[in-house]
Amino acid sequence: MILTGKEIKKRLDKDIVIDPYSDNRLNPNSYNLRLHNELVRYTETPLDMKKSNPSENLIIPESGILLQPGVLYLGRTLEYTETHNLVPMLEGRSSIGRLGMYVHVTAGFGDVGFKGFWTLEISVIQPLVIYPNVEICQIFYHTVEGEITEYKSGKYQGNKGIQTSMLYKDFENGKY
Repeated sequence: MILTGKEIKKRLDKDIVIDPYSDNRLNPNSYNLRLHNELVRYTETPLDMKKSNPSENLIIPESGILLQPGVLYLGRTLEYTETHNLVPMLEGRSSIGRLGMYVHVTAGFGDVGFKGFWTLEISVIQPLVIYPNVEICQIFYHTVEGEITEYKSGKYQGNKGIQTSMLYKDFENGKY
């Protein structure tokens, strides 16, 4: 089951933390999250799963920044979220999709217990000017059935900003 907007609001500061929160961004069954003014872009190709790939920070000015097709931009939500006893999910807003912008490649699925800012994997199918603070995506919540084990990853839990891929840590730890 997906929570309604009214249920999201009822569970604020209990199962759900959204900071900052505004009733203006609450939808019938989701909550709109905004784009922070920072982006990260990888600076060398090809990318290598076994390495920490070099990247650079970009600032989105109030006047906007032009994104180019074929480039992966990592962004983050302006809002910090925590989710307990529910599964958080993230999707791009339809108005964003209708401009040819993807908000995530595969990481729209969150874990019970996630705490932090959502890293967005942004790409565009045609050149597009974007702006900071725009409502770029929406978070919604699924109920959980069964015993809960909260997410405790050392890679992404409690992040403070945009995070590039840390898959290389799995190689270093002998997982692969």
